[in-house]
Amino acid sequence: MNDRLSVRFWGVRGSIACPGPQTVRYGGNTPCVEVRCGDHLIIFDGGTGIRPLGDWLMKKGEVTDADIFFSHCHVDHIGGLPFFAPFYGEVNTFRLWAGNLQPDYTMEGVMRILMSEPTFPIGIETFRARMDYRDFKAGDTLALRDGISIRTVPLDHPGGATGYRIDFAGRSIAYLTDNEGRPGEFDPALLALAKGADLAIYDCTFTDDEIHDKAGWGHSTWRDGLRLADEAGIKTFCLFHHAPEHDDAFMDGLAKEAQAARPGTIVAIEGSVIEL
Repeated sequence: MNDRLSVRFWGVRGSIACPGPQTVRYGGNTPCVEVRCGDHLIIFDGGTGIRPLGDWLMKKGEVTDADIFFSHCHVDHIGGLPFFAPFYGEVNTFRLWAGNLQPDYTMEGVMRILMSEPTFPIGIETFRARMDYRDFKAGDTLALRDGISIRTVPLDHPGGATGYRIDFAGRSIAYLTDNEGRPGEFDPALLALAKGADLAIYDCTFTDDEIHDKAGWGHSTWRDGLRLADEAGIKTFCLFHHAPEHDDAFMDGLAKEAQAARPGTIVAIEGSVIEL
């Protein structure tokens, strides 16, 4: 049995893609994270980073029985989906999951809105892959496949968002992006989901100085993230969802501060791989 558990970052920015020479080292694509549980492919979010992931997958051959989980469906987390090449390959199979849309919306409905005139020239009927759209309620435990456990939790973000925890082969990853909460206070359900995780990928969009003017925007700080890591006993904490205005030099400073505050802390970098 292949019990490899790995993470690769294809997009690490929030809000809007910011390519250019000032962001080349950390990356400018919006959220997309590839997780491999043995031979099974799981993707978190479909920001602009999903386009290069798709190109890479097409070179590897068919994509069978893959899952894409969305934290939520704001444009920075779904904007790359129309350009995800495997959706147009008839041998490929995907399940797309969202936990914050019902009762007003559905995952399939959001895709139809995203890919419709007058803002996009083709609809989802153009996809040739087998597409299975699945809606659930954040807080549910999802039935995926034997050996892979997926737990979820609602997050504090305008319109709602979903946090995820994968447990596989004795190791765990928590994907917790687009969450604000009260500074220094943590939802008991969030703490329970994150407890003892080997890796937590967390929304660290703002600094403590910036957050004062951005209350209600639905994002957190790296310092609050480290407090969560300590409270929940997270082994490795990863800063994620970097603000588009935080260039490479700024991110270097954040990384240095965070690593000094909690040794072993890492910063998500586009293209980097973590083996657990």
